[in-house]
Amino acid sequence: MHFGQTNTLVKLPKLILLICLLTGIAFVISCKNSGSQTQVLSFKTPEQGQGYGLGEDVKVQLDVPADEKISSISYLLDGKVVGTKNDATALTIKTDSLSLGYKLITAIVDNGSKKDTATINIVLKSAVKPTQFSYKVINTFPHDTSSYTQGLEYHNGRLLESSGEYGFSTLKWVNLQTGKASPKIELDKKFFGEGSTLIGDKIILLTWKEDVGFVYDAKTLKQVGTFPYQNSREGWGLAFDGKRIVKSDGTNRIWFLNKDTYKEESYIDVYDNNGQVDQLNELEVVDGKIYANIYQTDKIAVIDPKSGSVLSYIDLTGILPAKDRFPNTDVLNGIAWDAAGKRLFVTGKKFSKLFQIQLVPAVPASK
Repeated sequence: MHFGQTNTLVKLPKLILLICLLTGIAFVISCKNSGSQTQVLSFKTPEQGQGYGLGEDVKVQLDVPADEKISSISYLLDGKVVGTKNDATALTIKTDSLSLGYKLITAIVDNGSKKDTATINIVLKSAVKPTQFSYKVINTFPHDTSSYTQGLEYHNGRLLESSGEYGFSTLKWVNLQTGKASPKIELDKKFFGEGSTLIGDKIILLTWKEDVGFVYDAKTLKQVGTFPYQNSREGWGLAFDGKRIVKSDGTNRIWFLNKDTYKEESYIDVYDNNGQVDQLNELEVVDGKIYANIYQTDKIAVIDPKSGSVLSYIDLTGILPAKDRFPNTDVLNGIAWDAAGKRLFVTGKKFSKLFQIQLVPAVPASK
């Protein structure tokens, strides 16, 4: 103890001396350069991270010294020019046609001899209060209780279903009436199967964390190709809107992929009126809207594919009666839409039944 105390007493004055010396040097440098310092641009409005409802105008203005010469100011939103000014007056950005989420505002100031840049982020949130729906069961069909359902689609009387879990992942065509699968294939045990969708004569299947998707012949289920993921974190849900592949990765982001190259081309971030909606899972496109299971809940979010706003919630609480649940029965997951017959089907992971449902307005909770 005595040795440690002695060292502290000896070194402390040296440390103080060093700090004083560095401070003095910094002060001298600051004084020498004070006459030539460059003005750092900043925003007067908005504030960093400020939130706006979709459709709300965003007033943008730089805090520019009165004597600062300005030839022009170009304003960009996520890299695209949205307006120019030849002075420091405010610019108004319209948001009604934008998607939700974080947006980067950039101001490029040109004074005739040089250009300076300032950036700031804002957050666009949904201004829509989602309508609430419950359900009415119209019909029930058998469902394989060993199927950890990850992808579900209806095509001409059959269900295209993909299932997960390491060592048990499958891709199969299922007879709606009987629940029997033919044909059916099993994935290699190192892959965790996820969402799937039919595009023409091919089926696209995701894997969870393996960063690879598979392409199959739709008739034989013979593998004919693979593709890598790009920026999306993981593979969760998959659907096809007739032009683009729609993909979820477990966050609040939905990706849009090229149907021929499987490359990510754009995305939307999903928000409701309370904030971002995470853990978006199995997907289906119904009359132009994206239906998404919210993992580990009994809810389906109905999403505007242009903005990312949640338009409605469907609460399926209690759809699988207690008497039909088994020890291995898992969460709700799986949405299929019969476009010709206007039938909506839902099921869950290892559910014993698949349900045809009709949406009904939810009864408001009594106060």
